[in-house]
Order: sequence, then C-alpha cells, then structure tokens
Amino acid sequence: MGLAATPAWPADPPAGPRTEAPSVDLLLVLAADVSRSITDEKYELQRKGYAAAMSDPEVLRAIASGPHRRIAVAFVEWAGASSQRLVIPWTAIGDGEEARAFGAAVAAAPRSFADRTAIGAALAFSAALFPAAPFAAERRIIDVSGDGDSNGGPDIQAARDDALARGVTAINGIVILSDSTGPAYLVAHTHPPGGLQGYYRQNVAGGPNSFVAVAEDFDSFGRALVRKLIQEIS
Repeated sequence: MGLAATPAWPADPPAGPRTEAPSVDLLLVLAADVSRSITDEKYELQRKGYAAAMSDPEVLRAIASGPHRRIAVAFVEWAGASSQRLVIPWTAIGDGEEARAFGAAVAAAPRSFADRTAIGAALAFSAALFPAAPFAAERRIIDVSGDGDSNGGPDIQAARDDALARGVTAINGIVILSDSTGPAYLVAHTHPPGGLQGYYRQNVAGGPNSFVAVAEDFDSFGRALVRKLIQEIS
C-alpha cells in the first residue's frame, strides 16, 4: 500500500497587501506514475531520469531562451484513485544551481505509492495545483508519465477536458514501453489495444500542440524526457 501521509509544507505567511505574482515563461507539473506496475528497479530509473533532466544543458538553454528566462515546476507522484502526492511544490528554475537543487530534491524523496493506475485522478490533482501557484504564466502544462492504461479512478477523458476548461493549456504524455512478457493481466495493462502511445494520444493528451513522447524502456526514459522538456519549454 502507498503512503497516505503528505508532507506538511511551511504555513502560508499572514495575509497582507496583495502583490502581483512574478512572471515565468511556463508553469509545468511533472506527474510521475508510481503505480504497482512500476517495479523498484524501474522506479529508480524513472526517478533518476526526472532528477537529471532539468539540469541537462540543452534544457537549461531552452529555459534561458524565453522572455523571462525562468520556468516554475511542481513534481507529483501518482498511482490509484486516492494516491496523489505533491512531492516538490512550485519551484522557479532559471539557472543550473536551481535546476540541480530541484533534481536533488526529487532524488532524495521517498517513493510515495505502489497502487493501481488512475490517470484521471492524477490529471484532476495536477490541474488543481495551478490556481495556487505563486508564479504567473500564460502557458500551463501537465506532463504525465506512465507505463500502462488506467484501471481505476475517474474517467480520463472527462478529467482531461475539465483540466483544459480550467485553464490548463496543454496536457502531454510520455509513455514508457515494456516488453510483452509476464502475467496476462500485466501485459494487457502495459499493451492496451492500439498500443500505449495511441492510448495516451486518444485519452490523455489534450490542448493545442499537445503530444505524446515515447521512451523505449526505462533505461532510455531520461533521454526521452530531456527531448520532451525542450519541446515543451521552447
């Protein structure tokens, strides 16, 4: 079972005069699948990919190319219908030092869950983070990783459409392909009809210029994520 507790973040400061939120070029939620089909070995490869990707030189160059030269990122882990956790709250990234600190925080956090796969619940949870962001941006993207179809929680397409109606500008996916060996139920989960990329394209991705990237396996996840981040940031 996954961990139920969510870490307590510092309390909000006392209310005072309202100030305008600083602008960034992008608000990005990285939503990582940590469901039961993600073994501990696969989890470590995925986590290392997330931890390293933000400080990749090409990603930093993409960040520096924007008008504000900064983005803000939140990192979420998700699994079943009630298993979503904000691992890293909204964090501004504009240089290598900030990017490496973000990656170190991702690498140091313990695994949150090992539950079913509720993509719709992950989308709803991620979309709810944007109104509370302490930064302002015209582009608001949810970036969902996963290695299988949804087998729990609310309807995915309804959750996707609701997120877009609430101001999310794009939902992109990165699917992690698996081999076709193992128990029949697991193979069916990781190889839905039409393929996992097609499943994400039809049910998860949404908004103008949305897309689904492919990592051929967990070993190549980090490289695929870097390419995806460059496309999203640019």
